[in-house]
Amino acid sequence: QVHLVESGGGLVQAGDSLRLSCAGSGFTFSKYTMAWFRQTPGREREREVVATISENLSTYYPDSVKGRFTISRDNARNTVWLQMDSLKPDDTAVYTCAADDLWKRTPEFDYWGQGTQVTVSS
Repeated sequence: QVHLVESGGGLVQAGDSLRLSCAGSGFTFSKYTMAWFRQTPGREREREVVATISENLSTYYPDSVKGRFTISRDNARNTVWLQMDSLKPDDTAVYTCAADDLWKRTPEFDYWGQGTQVTVSS
């Protein structure tokens, strides 16, 4: 059974940094594209991609987070991280880890975690 478990969310102030972690199990982690999505208050039905990383370490970031967020992975530890710097109140959202066996940027991922809340105060 596949599990994706996020950790590291919390309440921070604008300009602070936060690192999210996602531990995967039940699938061949190294062969999967890993991604972080977020759902913002009032738009809970929309999942916005914030970072993806392929099995060969190619990455993608939308303009909204480029230069501030960094995704990384350690296949030996079945873990993917999202380093978030220079956080803004607009980054407030539930952040969810996802996995798929194809490279993609859209929310049609095979597996999803439960999400972790990130709140950025002004």
